[in-house]
Amino acid sequence: MAAPSDSMLICQISDMHLMTDGKLAYGVVDTAAHLRRCIEHILKLPQQPDFVVMTGDLVDSGKPEQYALLREIIAPLSMPVYLIPGNHDERQALRESFPDHSYLNQFPPFIQYVIEEHELRIVAIDTVIPGNDGGELCAQRLEWLALTLATAPQRPTLLLMHHPPFATQIDFMDDIGLAGPEALAQIVQKHPQIERILCGHLHRPIHARFAGTLACTAPSTAHQITLDLTPAAPGTFTLEPPAYYLHAWRAGEPLVTHTVYVGDFAGPYSFDQPAPAAN
Repeated sequence: MAAPSDSMLICQISDMHLMTDGKLAYGVVDTAAHLRRCIEHILKLPQQPDFVVMTGDLVDSGKPEQYALLREIIAPLSMPVYLIPGNHDERQALRESFPDHSYLNQFPPFIQYVIEEHELRIVAIDTVIPGNDGGELCAQRLEWLALTLATAPQRPTLLLMHHPPFATQIDFMDDIGLAGPEALAQIVQKHPQIERILCGHLHRPIHARFAGTLACTAPSTAHQITLDLTPAAPGTFTLEPPAYYLHAWRAGEPLVTHTVYVGDFAGPYSFDQPAPAAN
């Protein structure tokens, strides 16, 4: 069933870290199998998303063969898919592997773009520093963002970026976070049309107020960062259930975000009848 015409459903997938040749991330995680299951799960949703955004770390090491596998796995998605790079991605390899995604070439050398054809405007900014796990937004990227937002101040907008603009208190990830978010905040606070800032990088569902709007990081379709707020805790990951976001928007109402876990779970059960007894 499609969503009503006065509303939109946006799927956000992040941090797939796709690897080829059956290789396992960190010797443990079959990221390709996880992503295949995620796509299958999306295709079975009772309401199909209007479009999908993928907020970085699409593949694990920016290799052309990894992007080729990404194309293959997401091919069953019939709706538009919009990609942004993360610190594990390589811009030119991404562009060359998705030549039909012309928006990737709007603002070279960076992958920044605006998509105008939906009720929700999409503005994507590139936080990548080649060869570095941390992120930044230089003056050139910020100037483009300010000018782009200023051209449509009345249109509800989603802002996409890989590195979140806030500290999460997971220290080892904050150490490779976005440098100097204050400059971004000065721009964002002038644009109340920004419904949400959608980020990746953290492999966890995290939300924080930022410059008058809400910023959130998406869970990974594969492994999750361990939730340990102990100062200077070592960096580790867990095999918590993979997940993605569904952002539901209706004209005149705020964006609502649902976390969707990928897997086979018992139910749904009726509240009017007792659930079957466990074996």
